[in-house]
Amino acid sequence: MNYFLTKEAVLKWLETPSVYHIKRDELYELDNEAFKFLKKFQNNPPSSPFSKGGMGGFSKNENKFIDYCIKEGILTTEKNLLKRPHVIKSPKPSLRYLELQITDRCNLRCKHCYIKPSSPPFSKGRMGGFELSLSRIKKVLSEFEEMQGLRVLITGGEPLTHSRFTEINAMLPQFFIRKILFTNGLLLNKKILKNLNVDEIQISIDGLEKAHDSLRGKGTFKKAIEAVKNAINTEFEVSVSTMVHPANLGDFDKMEALFKGLGIKDWTVDVPCITGRLEKHTEVQISPDKGGKYLAYGYGDGLHSGASGFACGLHLMSVTADGRAAKCTFYADRDAGNIKDGLGECWQRIKPIKLSELKCDCKHIEICRGGCRYRAKLLGDSMGKDLYRCALYNHPFNSPP
Repeated sequence: MNYFLTKEAVLKWLETPSVYHIKRDELYELDNEAFKFLKKFQNNPPSSPFSKGGMGGFSKNENKFIDYCIKEGILTTEKNLLKRPHVIKSPKPSLRYLELQITDRCNLRCKHCYIKPSSPPFSKGRMGGFELSLSRIKKVLSEFEEMQGLRVLITGGEPLTHSRFTEINAMLPQFFIRKILFTNGLLLNKKILKNLNVDEIQISIDGLEKAHDSLRGKGTFKKAIEAVKNAINTEFEVSVSTMVHPANLGDFDKMEALFKGLGIKDWTVDVPCITGRLEKHTEVQISPDKGGKYLAYGYGDGLHSGASGFACGLHLMSVTADGRAAKCTFYADRDAGNIKDGLGECWQRIKPIKLSELKCDCKHIEICRGGCRYRAKLLGDSMGKDLYRCALYNHPFNSPP
């Protein structure tokens, strides 16, 4: 009997050898022996000497490992000869998560949007004027995959407004990475969902109807909820992101019940940075002492993680719609170069921030990881405290034991 890596499993050589289950978003760390064994199944099925019952067969431990891999959806007896990427050592730290802003155009003008108007001037109802070309997107995804990347976060603006989104969508299946589409949901109709080649959809919902519409426009809440339901009915994993603002403070318990009832996979709650359009809309700004405690809401694992001893963003980089690479989208004005230089070259220019370098002094620093560095910068010191996270962990109802 021959065994094959499943269509959802791919080997990744990060800080440690691993196998990644794309659909389940599970990363399994392996020892060198297990990694070497699974490499036999990477692009071609093992010939008879490695087949169960063949010459020499598998050892007892190998059979046990095969049974485990079959149970976890890593190996299968179903034949597939997919051409998988080469497995090479990633840089250190590894680039695991890529924010790919394919366009800064949008069909909404949200009051809390962090994207500043760019050139050419935005037309009515559409902010921004940049979008990445099809060839650049393909090059970036190829380089990210070669660097052993795990998840690409396809963002905007509103990514569905990209003039060649259909062609972008058509190329996505060739990459062995998890694809997550960020959207406001308004353009996410049943026709698009039927042909959409992503693994997860994240939809922005910033409160119940009155609060959400106060930021995004009348009628947008109902359309976003409809998009959530349609996506779930089409069997996509759906996550939701929510920004804390003065109008939605009374909505969080009801939102939690709503999202869990709908079957939302992850709920991310954050406070918007006072930049972009939010600078002009003081009515939707919120202070740390009022907004920070609401960061206790939300559930799930989130879309990117860090590591002990390091601040936020250890494995994350962003590419903007005009081709710049940065620590995250907020840092677009302090970029690490252009993707013409190569994704790997840009990544080497971004230096990790150690928690020991921060001006944080509370006992929760390893859990908090210093919060958002850009928000700390806006509050006066890029190496100082993110007071919103401080408010969360120092609030008597939220402080961890």
